[in-house]
Amino acid sequence: MTGARLGLFTRLLEPVSAAERYRFALEQISAAETHGFASAWVAQHHFGEHEGGLPSPFVLLAAAARDTSRIALGTAVVTLPIDDPVRVAEDAAVLDAISDGRVQLGIASGGTPSSFAPFGHDFEQRRAIFEEHFTVLLEALGGAGIRGTSARMYPTGGDLGQRIWQGTFSAEGAARAGARGDGLMLSRTQPRPEAQRDAPLHALQLPIVEAHRAALPEGRPERVLASRTILVVDADQRDHALQLADAGLRRLAAQMHGADADSLSIEDLVRITDTHVGTPDEVVASLRADETLAHATDITAQVHSIAATHELTLRSIELLATEVAPRLGWQVETHEE
Repeated sequence: MTGARLGLFTRLLEPVSAAERYRFALEQISAAETHGFASAWVAQHHFGEHEGGLPSPFVLLAAAARDTSRIALGTAVVTLPIDDPVRVAEDAAVLDAISDGRVQLGIASGGTPSSFAPFGHDFEQRRAIFEEHFTVLLEALGGAGIRGTSARMYPTGGDLGQRIWQGTFSAEGAARAGARGDGLMLSRTQPRPEAQRDAPLHALQLPIVEAHRAALPEGRPERVLASRTILVVDADQRDHALQLADAGLRRLAAQMHGADADSLSIEDLVRITDTHVGTPDEVVASLRADETLAHATDITAQVHSIAATHELTLRSIELLATEVAPRLGWQVETHEE
C-alpha cells in the first residue's frame, strides 16, 4: 500500500466568536491545501459551543470550496439519525457541484445523546433510525424515487454514493460499512472497555480495521481514515504547547479513560490519551508507535483536545506537511504554480 493521504480535521473549538471560528476554519483549510493536504474534514455538533462549533457543515464547506480548488472536502461526521436524509443528499450534491466533485460524505449513527430529543428522536433508537435514513439517503443519491414516490433529486448525486464513509467504534459497525464498500472512519476517542483501559489505541482499532477489510466486496478499494490529535511545534514553542494541552488532556483522561487525571504528569496524559504533541522529531516517533496508522489510507490531524491558538494550528499544518509526513512516508501533494 502506498503511503497514507494526509488530511486536516477540525471541530472548530477556538474560544472566540462563531464568526471567528468559521474564519479560522476556512483559513486552516486553505493552508492545508497550500501545503499539500489531500482532504479537510469538519465535525457537526448541535446546541452549544463546547463540544463543537458547527451545526451546518455543508454551509461552511461551500465557503471552503470557493477558497480552494484541489483539496477534498469532507463531513466527519453528519449524525444521520437526527438529520433529514433527503436534505443531507441535496446539500451534499449541491456542494459537490460547487466544488467540482470534491465531496467526501462521512456519516454515523451516534452523536451527542442530548442532541436527539430536540430533533424529535430517541437516542436509544439511533441504530434503527440510521438504517431507515441511510436507505433514503442512498435512494436520493442513486437517482431512485424517494420513499416510494416519483420524486428524484436535483442535482443528481452522481457517484457520491461511492464516496460515503461510516464512523464507528465497533467491529460490527465496520463490517456493515465494509459490506457496502463504504470507507471506515476511526476516532482518536475510541472507547476502552474496563479490561483494556491501558491498552494502546491500535490494540482496539486493528480488529475493527480487519473486520472492515474482511467484509469488503471483491474489487472494492479499502478506505480507512484514522483521526489523531497532532500538534507539531517548533522547539521554542514546545513547553507552551504542553501547557496548552494540560487542561484538555486532563478532562479527556478522566472522561474517556477513567483516570485520576489530577495525579498525572503531562507526559502521562499525552501517553494515555494517544496525543501527538511536540517537535517534529517527537511527533514522528510517537506516530510511528501507533500501529493502526500503517493500515490507514487516510490520516487526519486535529489539534483538539489541545487548546492550540489559530497561529499554532497554522504552523502545525506547515510542519506536518514539510517535516513529519515525508519522514513517515505519508503522501503530500506538490503542485507547480
